[in-house]
Amino acid sequence: MAPDNSVVVERSRVQRRRGLSRSSPRPQGGWGVPWLYLAPALVVLGGLLVYPIYQLGLISFFQYTQAQVSGGEATTFEGFGNYSALFSDSQFWQVLVATVLFAGACVVSTLAVGCALAVLLTRVRAVPRLVLMLAALGAWATPAVTGSTVWLLLFDPDFGPVNRILGLGDHSWTYGRLSAFFLVLLEVVWCSFPFVMVTVYAGIRAVPSEVLEAAALDGASQWRIWRSILTPMLRPILTVVTIQSVIWDFKVFTQIYVMTNGGGIAGQNLVLNVYAYQQAFASSKYSLGSAIGVVMLLMLLAVTLVYLRLLRRQGEEL
Repeated sequence: MAPDNSVVVERSRVQRRRGLSRSSPRPQGGWGVPWLYLAPALVVLGGLLVYPIYQLGLISFFQYTQAQVSGGEATTFEGFGNYSALFSDSQFWQVLVATVLFAGACVVSTLAVGCALAVLLTRVRAVPRLVLMLAALGAWATPAVTGSTVWLLLFDPDFGPVNRILGLGDHSWTYGRLSAFFLVLLEVVWCSFPFVMVTVYAGIRAVPSEVLEAAALDGASQWRIWRSILTPMLRPILTVVTIQSVIWDFKVFTQIYVMTNGGGIAGQNLVLNVYAYQQAFASSKYSLGSAIGVVMLLMLLAVTLVYLRLLRRQGEEL
């Protein structure tokens, strides 16, 4: 029995396509062309990121103080001596614990406020949404020094309006350790939540409206919609904002330094970044300050890699 004409025509088309694909020339340059386009950006990143990190790690292995900077003494190789001195210092461990707890509280608070306001943006009309967006972007654009000074004025024990509204008299928020950390946390959340809000809001707008409408018709509450529908669909976005928040909040410097006058009374509000600054510039122990910087870098890198690995095990695409 003769084959159908349509089958013969289709086979000939397939054969011609295979022949063209085999005979078509490959693009010139191979993998070298993409790297040529990436070269300028890689050079800039190398100068602004890789080289400073290299210098930071290098200085941490030497004895490098004001005497070596002025040329009065020769630079000597210490190996892991700076790290040994750092890990044997009880104040370092106290500051490390305080930094982890403070950064964790800032991250959780920032994500909670940012996600709640992102959901609110989807529920209000255009004019309130525009006002909220402009107010949030204004807080985001405010320099850290300016924002910290404004918050100090708001909570000033003599002239601040917050104490008058709450009836606290001349209560000093920066005197106590916990109250000072709480005040700094409010400022950090205030200047950080707009990034989370805008990013999560953009992700929510990309979710098909039919899915949310179907959940609402089934009687799901807003919390149930967020937990069971939006959170799984927005997990890649939430991963990005979480990692960014961890990095930013773990290395907070300006807010602590300005609002607690360099770390609080007797250093009760020190975090690792301020502690490294004090060791490097106030005490002229540049090598010890560099060692603290390397420890912070390794900790942030480990947290990021572990978090991404857990998501990869769960089958999430980033």
